[in-house]
Amino acid sequence: MRRCYTWDEWSTSRPRRRSIQMNWEQVWERAVAKVALMAGRIGERSPHAAKDGRYDDREHDWWTSGFWPGMLWLMYDRTGDDKFHAAAWSWDEKLERCFLRENRLHHDVGFQFLPAAVAKYLLTGDADGKRRGLAAANFLAGRYNPAGRFIRAWNGDMIGWAIVDCTMNLSLLLWAAEQSGDPRFRHVALAHADTVLEHFLRADGSARHIVCFDPETGAYSETRGGQGYSPDSAWSRGQAWALHGLAVVYRYSRQDRYLQGAKRVAHYFLAALGGDAVPAWDFRAPNQGLSGEPKDTSAGSIAASGLLELAQLVGPAEAGLYRESAERIMTALTERYASFGDDRDNILSEGTGNKPKNENVNVGLIYGDYYYVEALAKLCGWQKRFF
Repeated sequence: MRRCYTWDEWSTSRPRRRSIQMNWEQVWERAVAKVALMAGRIGERSPHAAKDGRYDDREHDWWTSGFWPGMLWLMYDRTGDDKFHAAAWSWDEKLERCFLRENRLHHDVGFQFLPAAVAKYLLTGDADGKRRGLAAANFLAGRYNPAGRFIRAWNGDMIGWAIVDCTMNLSLLLWAAEQSGDPRFRHVALAHADTVLEHFLRADGSARHIVCFDPETGAYSETRGGQGYSPDSAWSRGQAWALHGLAVVYRYSRQDRYLQGAKRVAHYFLAALGGDAVPAWDFRAPNQGLSGEPKDTSAGSIAASGLLELAQLVGPAEAGLYRESAERIMTALTERYASFGDDRDNILSEGTGNKPKNENVNVGLIYGDYYYVEALAKLCGWQKRFF
């Protein structure tokens, strides 16, 4: 198993790299053209995974349904092009209809309604977008277990389960607290964030995927591997969710413990990357680097966007290091995994959805594309935030 260096070892001994020469504005222009192509190819589909270069079409209650409209809204914000506005406009209405019938909505309504409804409201002032965002926040707050101080993951019989992914959904609650003036949203968000710090983050900065609690008493029960290699491993996308999510919680709350948590995860993530800027699907899985063992480009793009978030929240000395690290990841993604032509629907290749189940391995993933575009926008000075 490859050794994961400590942050101090990595930051002091890493070789001095040449200055990154990538022109991000030029890359952004290529991404604009690509998303315009995608809009024509995807049409009314709700994409999740792209196999053989073509995105699938998932149900609107599927957890990834907000990322495509989020890409469109982001493009509209930076370009002003009405074709992106038109393509994005009706998506939050489609998602709202899921509440009116039997559905599978759960803890991931933040991933769905932040980039669809809340983005629409932020960019256009649309009252329905705001209303739909607040309704989703009410739904999410309703999944909170006060005994265990966690937001319940998924549905069915997994009543006491919580997952690290939900850290990213907390910004829906924090936004709702500001918009509504109702502090209960903030109380729920920060309570869950504290549970992430206590039960999900290990001392070395790695993160667990699934933590189970007794739903009656709230007592910790066990850790499960979930989409990672094992309960004790370090699923790279889970690290990226925790990094990015805790940085956002700090941006809203300005409470230092969340910043320190985000930095711990970031330091682990960067040390675990070693010499390769694109993460393995799990940093502690065996056989890393061998032929056939997958990467996860989506974990890279999520982490890059999170690192750029951190760079805006810390002092100049740290900010430079986080931005440099984000640029290193984005350069590798752009040079080795991105396609801006019409050969395929997706931008990034070699995403890994769920390796233990062998589902969506070595495919394009819409959330990988979304966070790639989001990170590009940040590199070009974008200051608005959907998450």
